[in-house]
Amino acid sequence: MIRNAIKHMLAWKKREDRKPLVLKGVRQVGKTWLMLEFGKKYYTNYVYFNLCEDDKLKPIFENNKNPEEIVEHLSLIGGKKILPEKTLIIFDEIHDCPEAFRALQYFGEKAREYHVVAAGSLLGAMLTQPEFYPNDMVDILEIKPYYFDEYLEATDESLYSYYLGIEKDKPIEETLHSRLLEAYNLYLIIGGMPECVNSWISYRDLKKVAQIQQDIIADYENTFSIYNESLESGRILMTFRCIPSQLAKPNERFKYGAIEEGGRVWDFEKAIEWLLSLDILNRVYNITNIEYPLSEFVMTDYFKVFMFDTGILKQMAGIDNSDILFKDDFKFKGQLTENYMLQQLKGQFDADPHYFSTLGGEIDFVLQHGTEIILVDVKSGEDKPSPYFEWYVNAAKPEYAIRFSKNNYQKNGRIINIPLYLVRKTKELI
Repeated sequence: MIRNAIKHMLAWKKREDRKPLVLKGVRQVGKTWLMLEFGKKYYTNYVYFNLCEDDKLKPIFENNKNPEEIVEHLSLIGGKKILPEKTLIIFDEIHDCPEAFRALQYFGEKAREYHVVAAGSLLGAMLTQPEFYPNDMVDILEIKPYYFDEYLEATDESLYSYYLGIEKDKPIEETLHSRLLEAYNLYLIIGGMPECVNSWISYRDLKKVAQIQQDIIADYENTFSIYNESLESGRILMTFRCIPSQLAKPNERFKYGAIEEGGRVWDFEKAIEWLLSLDILNRVYNITNIEYPLSEFVMTDYFKVFMFDTGILKQMAGIDNSDILFKDDFKFKGQLTENYMLQQLKGQFDADPHYFSTLGGEIDFVLQHGTEIILVDVKSGEDKPSPYFEWYVNAAKPEYAIRFSKNNYQKNGRIINIPLYLVRKTKELI
């Protein structure tokens, strides 16, 4: 497994102002593997503690605010001497022990010489509760499913090497363009969950990948019952299951009534917020004006909701793999492509992506790059840009206008066409 997150963790290790590092992300996204791999490769030794499995750990953190004493106890339980700067202390499933989570603050305030990393599958929900959040004494790193570039590096090193060398204003050789499009189509099917990617590398069997995806979906749905209010767990499940049908309605904002007939904001708002806090859903807000800063023009009651992983969305929507591989057009193609786009764009720019929708038409994504605004048109095939997009670009003359599609890299007037497989290189290519 090759993950971009390791680079961020290495940068954290070298920082003098380092605080305990908290890995945040959905279940089964590879947080535990990352912490263990980081400890094995970059430290003299590491100690691993699972707060969910080992009950004798919890008393250590109760009524104990002294990091040195905590380290002493952990050394005894872990069977290794914990050394400042040389030992990585790993807390897994830390959401199961709020006292341990609060203890991160003590390490951040008084003992930064100890390198501490922590993760938990329900950690996102805990971070929304002020009584559990350890002020500003932790660093947070969001762990996402494999991005397309990570997937390509893991599955086809030679093609990845070519991908890295793609430069601005240079068309891509057609044979390699076709190979990269094939890799992109497979990524739509496989997605970025580590177990799915590893299965594909090992067996090249899409049926095995689909079974893993189905197991992940079942695991998530079982997790919702952990949310202790039975009414809320039911609403969380209903909200989760409705995402494909919500996306299937083109150019429409999220509608609570589509979850359940007569459903209202206050019926499902908590369920959506809980799923967002765990990174299972991604929300994109509509804006009233395409101007800097985008945050000034957000319409908080007009938004779309996407799934955290395109492969999981494909499985939930019941799309046949052969449709993606062999058909130029199929039902849900546009929605799957938009979900992929958002997954790859998030985190690249200064602000989260937004969209712009009026009675006249819609611009799929609006990005903020410094003080500049980037308009994005998303096409799932080789279609021409939407008439509204072309009209708006010609009228407003923005600095950047991008059309992502299956066409080769080219410039057409004010619009740059970038192949869908190059979304992760957007900054380099504009």
